[in-house]
Amino acid sequence: MKELTDKQKAKIDELLEKMTLEEKIGQMNQISPSIVGGFDVSFEELIEMMTDGRISKEEFEHMMEGATQDFHDDVNRAGGLGSVLVSDPKVINKLQKIAVEETRLGIPLIIGFDVIHGFRTVFPIALAEAGTFEPELFEKTGRIAAKESRASGIAWHFAPMIDISRDARWGRISEGPGEDPYLASVFAKARVRGLQNDDENPENYVAACLKHYVAYGACESGRDYNTTGMAKSMLHNIYLSPFKAAVSEGAATVMAAFNDLNGVPCTVNSYTLRNILKESYGFDGFVVSDANAIRECIVHGIAEDEKDAAIKAVSAGMDMDMGTWIYHNELKEAVESGKLDISYIDEAVHRILSIKMRLGLFEKPYVTDEQMHRYDQLPEEHLSQALEVAEKSIVLLKNDDVLPLKKTAKISLTGALADMPEEVLGSWSLSGRASDCVTIYQGLKNKGADVSYYPCCGPEDSINEAEVKAAISEGDIIVAVVGELVSMSGEASSRADITLPGRQRELLKMLVDSGKPVVAVLMNGRPLALSWEDKHIPAILECWHLGIQMGNAVANVLFGDVNPSGKLTCTFPAMTGQCPMYYNSPRTGRPGSKSKFTSRYLDAPLEPLYPFGYGLSYTSFEYLDMDIKEKDDCLNVSVVLKNTGKRDGSEVVQLYMHDVSASIVRPVKELKGFSKEYLKAGEERKVTITLPKNQMGFYDDNAVYHLEDGKFIIYIGTNSKECLEQEIIINF
Repeated sequence: MKELTDKQKAKIDELLEKMTLEEKIGQMNQISPSIVGGFDVSFEELIEMMTDGRISKEEFEHMMEGATQDFHDDVNRAGGLGSVLVSDPKVINKLQKIAVEETRLGIPLIIGFDVIHGFRTVFPIALAEAGTFEPELFEKTGRIAAKESRASGIAWHFAPMIDISRDARWGRISEGPGEDPYLASVFAKARVRGLQNDDENPENYVAACLKHYVAYGACESGRDYNTTGMAKSMLHNIYLSPFKAAVSEGAATVMAAFNDLNGVPCTVNSYTLRNILKESYGFDGFVVSDANAIRECIVHGIAEDEKDAAIKAVSAGMDMDMGTWIYHNELKEAVESGKLDISYIDEAVHRILSIKMRLGLFEKPYVTDEQMHRYDQLPEEHLSQALEVAEKSIVLLKNDDVLPLKKTAKISLTGALADMPEEVLGSWSLSGRASDCVTIYQGLKNKGADVSYYPCCGPEDSINEAEVKAAISEGDIIVAVVGELVSMSGEASSRADITLPGRQRELLKMLVDSGKPVVAVLMNGRPLALSWEDKHIPAILECWHLGIQMGNAVANVLFGDVNPSGKLTCTFPAMTGQCPMYYNSPRTGRPGSKSKFTSRYLDAPLEPLYPFGYGLSYTSFEYLDMDIKEKDDCLNVSVVLKNTGKRDGSEVVQLYMHDVSASIVRPVKELKGFSKEYLKAGEERKVTITLPKNQMGFYDDNAVYHLEDGKFIIYIGTNSKECLEQEIIINF
């Protein structure tokens, strides 16, 4: 984003000088349109009734036919709104016209929306995309999303979601880059660059919003909105890392998390919002609450009432209220009674106006008719980018010489998920269109495959045994698409059992018992516990929710036109009871072993099913001749990588480190770098990854960073388990 000019800075100061207290508070007020209708219960309760099954989706839609949206035009006209959550460009222009042309000061609205992994062009969920290990792709997909949404008048994305997620039971693991702070930091910086730094046309960039700040991914038991608790060393070394990285990249806004952290909700947490974010990190943008989070501080029990919640939130550094009207209703009296100093209000409004100014909203608040329809048909460039990212996100988990399929193979395609267009989109794809989606069935047909489709069973369905028998009878090979519905991951979608839902495993058993070769194609938004599948199914492809080009991408990988190169960004436990499970766990004094008195379960394996960084290929790679060269400020770690197979392919070379003895317990391994290399069959190459010495330290429990002399083990290899290793003594 452009830096403010002296003229723009003066304009902001001039506006602040002119604004009444009510107008200032208005800038801190973000609303969604209210739904008005003849309901016997509130609209919010209607949503809950549909979600929990008390009324059907059809009944809900029938009720909505007589409802209207209230955009609070009178409040807007009085200067009482700073932001609105809406996506219709015609509505956006209408609201902007009121704000710009009918208010006293003409301050434009900033329109925000959840654009997590694409706007019109829906890309793979972040958990999948991060597995490409290609920062340039993270940046490109962010740039496309920014262009598309800005053409609709949306200048603010509630993205990227960069929570560290170590528990596969948590539904929102799908929205972020996984369990590792280094990879998440690389992802965060690249995404911010993509969203905010369109140098070709600054009108195409948007304000990024880092979420959810902070430690939301550590919710206890993987249960959404649950409490979190951790030492400061854990907070700073793991959960804050991607936020710090993204702020250093210039992220414009931050969204506070729902959860409490060590007893203080993040919404009113002055330590995280003021001390760390604004003072230590130097963040100069603004902070917005998550939806209804200020009111929820009353339910948390940290605020007596709405006025108390408002005062605590603003004092802690919360600049904008999402959706509760609490700032609108309570802050004026709080200031006038002396309970809240006006300086907090002025600071918040200055931050908000600065971002609006940097986005160019004062100069160009509206979108044209041409912009509104620019992406009615998606450009070929966007479609090809969606296909490339989807292909590179696919992870080959197992292959007993079944894949790639022969082009002449007679395929029985099973599983209801194989032909459900909306299910390829993934969670939080609010602007995706089913008409743009390519299902796996369609993708196979697009390849000219000899394929017959038998739905057989879905995540919530019974098994159609007649279809199973037909599939077994007709096909030379069976491709079974199994996994989760989109609604089974994402917000408010934690699962206590992460095995395949419904009767899908039973379906797989029937297919395997036929004696025909079976390929399992997974569609899911989280790691699954797949011990039975791994033992019995000869080939497994992790395909996640890959967005609009999913079917074409899967078909290209199944037939070998694309060699899979994706890697796992989160650990797959062997069984649900191992959760939370992650590769970079602190070293324990009694590491798990066959001995009883060690850190283990009696009824579960020690190791995960698939470790972080894991992913196979249709070719094979060998790692040789590891070498470490120390310089004053870094280590240059090299290895000879050889493609020993018969196909060209890409491999993600991964560099890890272990601090053997330190003043606090350190992780057994930490990712410190990676390099994705493309090698032709038989080719070998020396790969060097640089590890800066200033990244070999850690924060202690007083949040002080340490670099301590001593012995380190450096690892380099294909995943977090299979590595070459060398010891080195470092004196910083």
